[in-house]
Amino acid sequence: MFYQLYELNHAAMAPFRAAADAMRLVYANPLNPFSQTPFGRTIAASLEMFERTTRRYGKPEFGLKETVVGDSKVAVREEIVWSRAFCNLLHFARNTPSGHRDPRILIVAPMSGHYATLLRGTVEALLPSADIYITDWVDARMVPMTEGTFDFDDYVDYVIEMLHFLGPDTHVIAVCQPSVPVLAAAAVMEEANDPLSPSSMTLMGGPIDTRINPTAVNKLAEERPLTWFAENVIMNVPWPQPGFMRPVYPGFLQLSGFMSMNLDRHVVAHKEFFMHLVKNDGEPEKHRDFYDEYLAVMDLTAEFYLQTVDQVFMKHSLPKGELIHRGKRVDPAAIRNVALLTVEGENDDISGVGQTKAAQTICVNIPDDMRMHYLQPDVGHYGVFNGSRFRREIAPRIVNFVREHSRSGKLSVKRVIRGGKSA
Repeated sequence: MFYQLYELNHAAMAPFRAAADAMRLVYANPLNPFSQTPFGRTIAASLEMFERTTRRYGKPEFGLKETVVGDSKVAVREEIVWSRAFCNLLHFARNTPSGHRDPRILIVAPMSGHYATLLRGTVEALLPSADIYITDWVDARMVPMTEGTFDFDDYVDYVIEMLHFLGPDTHVIAVCQPSVPVLAAAAVMEEANDPLSPSSMTLMGGPIDTRINPTAVNKLAEERPLTWFAENVIMNVPWPQPGFMRPVYPGFLQLSGFMSMNLDRHVVAHKEFFMHLVKNDGEPEKHRDFYDEYLAVMDLTAEFYLQTVDQVFMKHSLPKGELIHRGKRVDPAAIRNVALLTVEGENDDISGVGQTKAAQTICVNIPDDMRMHYLQPDVGHYGVFNGSRFRREIAPRIVNFVREHSRSGKLSVKRVIRGGKSA
């Protein structure tokens, strides 16, 4: 009943939230003389804090309307090019001149509570140099029970289907959680001698082997049996959502876990936001933009969540050679023709240093000249795929690696990056 109570509480707060937002507009209106006083700004700030902390944040938009290709600005059009019940494949179509050729990249976004828009910065940084597609996972609470289930095997199958849809010489990037199913998909395709296997595979901050430098997230999974997770965090979607009665791992639980890991940082950020509003200084829009994204969460299907906890964090099936897909063992040693780049953050507190690099160890048959590992200094988990250091240090390395290992003729590689730790 916890999920139902959560929904009931949110509905009960709706009129108070609407009233608070209306009063905030009154006190923030420049025609109101109180809006220019500390008293008026304090009232407006308090009302905004109340409205924001009781709001359900909807799915954000990517909002990428243009990019720069070469020296020219070009328009970008977002379109769904492939669709299944639990995922849409988005293409950021650039209005480039006829004959212009850039590598085609499939970004597999994490299905771990946040929407794919969490990777907006990733897409934005790569878009000038590549033809970008990204998985837009569907909130499980919005998928009717008649659409069936979605588990780890289905995830791997979706990745394979998307690579088949995109065609030859596609490069794949997995950010965090999908590193395991993406590597599994590549192994399945290579073992089947699939000509549409990806040209390269970039794994970023992913839990390939969580026995290495285990973090608090990893330890939590090992401290309790799988039955505890099934009994305590799996809930049925309440009425009147389209996915009514579907068993899910609610996004708000995942969000509470993320926030509890750095609770003091979030408290300080909100306190500073409040003071900036009262003093009418600082950059409150940056706070709003960040938390509009961070607090927007989605539900995961129970079967996928529990299998991930069991296979990735408890049994460590992939690095031990025991991962099964559709009744057959996944063999990373089958990967011979897919170039491998692994990227980690020095201060990552979700996927510890060495966990992603483990892919280099288990993929034993990838030639040395088709593999590379990079450790980015001074960044945490989110800095691996977003932020200034990602744009300056990591994104150029990814683009260079992808171009260097394109199968349809070598693309030009711009060696303009310095610093960092490569191996």
